[in-house]
Amino acid sequence: MESSSLVTSAPTNKKVKMKPDDFEQRLQRQPLRRIPAEWRGEILRAGRRAAVAEIGDAGTASLPILNWRMALANIFWPHPKAWAGLAAVWILIFAVDFSVRDKSPVMAEKAAPPSPEVIVELKQQQRMLAELIGAGQARAAELPRYLPQPRSERVEILMT
Repeated sequence: MESSSLVTSAPTNKKVKMKPDDFEQRLQRQPLRRIPAEWRGEILRAGRRAAVAEIGDAGTASLPILNWRMALANIFWPHPKAWAGLAAVWILIFAVDFSVRDKSPVMAEKAAPPSPEVIVELKQQQRMLAELIGAGQARAAELPRYLPQPRSERVEILMT
């Protein structure tokens, strides 16, 4: 079955039966016109939006990283030059901070000897501690009433 269509020709306004092959040949003879520049920008923006929406719809459940990336793009896109300038300032701050740092190894410094008053106070505290501990040690120092025998003798008793 061959399909045919009725086409109105512009100059004569009469209907002509045309085969699909004839239509393609006639279309090939038409001169190509350039798309206006403003249309091109609109078409490309609409295509990008559609592509981003399609990727976003497909990746909502499976690609959370893509969603994160798109959220960041929405935040940074309105003023990319301002964000680039801010990033350059931070890089400059880090570079200056790193170059100004003291690179010599840090060594422990000797502490000044304690003053004579501190030494006297520490000796008093040691004496007081010795007095407090000494009272408890006197009781512990008493000999026990039962003296255990060495274990080696117990083994000999069991063997005989």
